[in-house]
Amino acid sequence: MPLREELERQGDWLFRRRAFLPFLGIPLLALAFYQFSYPLGSRRFDLILDILYLGISLAGLFIRIYVAGQTPKKTSGRNTTKGQVAQFLNTTGMYSVTRNPLYLANLLLGLGPVLFFHSWWLVLVYVFLFWVYYERIIFAEEEFLRTKFGDAYLEWAVRTPAFLPDVRKWRPPDLPFCWRTALKREYQTLFHLIVVFTAIEMIGDALVERRIVVEPFWLVIFTLTLLFYLAVRILRKKTRILHVQGR
Repeated sequence: MPLREELERQGDWLFRRRAFLPFLGIPLLALAFYQFSYPLGSRRFDLILDILYLGISLAGLFIRIYVAGQTPKKTSGRNTTKGQVAQFLNTTGMYSVTRNPLYLANLLLGLGPVLFFHSWWLVLVYVFLFWVYYERIIFAEEEFLRTKFGDAYLEWAVRTPAFLPDVRKWRPPDLPFCWRTALKREYQTLFHLIVVFTAIEMIGDALVERRIVVEPFWLVIFTLTLLFYLAVRILRKKTRILHVQGR
């Protein structure tokens, strides 16, 4: 099979399973936990670094929220098992500075928990696997968009970076930001992020301290996020408050 078709086939396969394949990295995390220790032997310093790492992940979440709140329905890769779906070509807002803002966001979201382990090799492995993984997904997506939108896609691709953003190319989004749409689409991402951080913090502390340790900071953050998650889930499942036509 020619390389172009092979890369597209691999990208489609990864795209359909992109929500589950990251769990294959659990053995690497287990090894990183085995080697985990507090930087400079200080739990307080470890907590400060963890908050900085959380900030990196929240920056990724902010990008996802902004993209979700300014794009129409059936765009921006919301689909998984059905393959590629795009009724519109997003070229404004975040899509005017990078063609793949959601994948940039995912890089930052995952980098925060990876940095938690203070392990240089784990960071390198994460960045390498992310590049190999999403390179193929991006290739398959762009082949789909090139076929569907033709010259409109090519003109956008020529002026817009594939991944690293160029803020000089910013163009205001066609649609105004809608907080209800952003909330409906990304409230689970926030909850999952805090669950991951809280879990790895507790496991790391337990391995070092040889006892169960519950940091008040993470307990408060987890509790508030859980209450927020439950409230939004009720609004989404039981009401039409978060529904916006065409979003």
